[in-house]
Amino acid sequence: MDPDIRQFDEFDTPAAEAWIRAIAAAVEKEQSRLTELDSAIGDGDHGSNLQRGFTAALAALDGLRPAGPGAVLTKTGTTLISKVGGASGPLYGKAFRAIGAALPEPADPAALAEALSAGLDAVRLLGKAETGDKTIVDAWTPAVAAFRAAAAAGAGLPGAAAAAADAAEQGARDTVPLQARKGRASYLGERSVGHQDPGATSTALVFRALADVTAG
Repeated sequence: MDPDIRQFDEFDTPAAEAWIRAIAAAVEKEQSRLTELDSAIGDGDHGSNLQRGFTAALAALDGLRPAGPGAVLTKTGTTLISKVGGASGPLYGKAFRAIGAALPEPADPAALAEALSAGLDAVRLLGKAETGDKTIVDAWTPAVAAFRAAAAAGAGLPGAAAAAADAAEQGARDTVPLQARKGRASYLGERSVGHQDPGATSTALVFRALADVTAG
């Protein structure tokens, strides 16, 4: 491993900051794809909204001296809520605020699993969505389950994050045959079938960013 590249064994403040930077970079790279997916079954603004939100989050973190990883994610969530329109801002904002509130300093894999689960609970509560509704939840739920299982098996933070990312990506793909039951896509009825959900897709980016960061 390059000596200048750090592998995170615990989720601490530098890890949290690196995660947000990695998410912002992934959203920037995949903005057009997210917009294309959202144009098919939504308002066509998912990519641009998230890009604006995570750019603002980076600016908000610049110069911040957070007390711990939770403060990083709480600040990110608050910024997303204030800067992002549509459904994605409140959903991701509430999720990151919930994760931040649940994080100790630093967090071992088991503690991070519980914090990620708190984020999922926040998304479910706000969006009133469950697995199978063709939403963010369809990627976040298997990601949390995979992270928790891998952590319990002793995989460590990199292994648990990689398992979560793989599960989130599969969850996003699994939304293709579903009919949307929540959000703007639900208005399309059967016409929403055959399209991958943009929110589930961006959730997969979030978890892949975590895997990339913790792998070093």
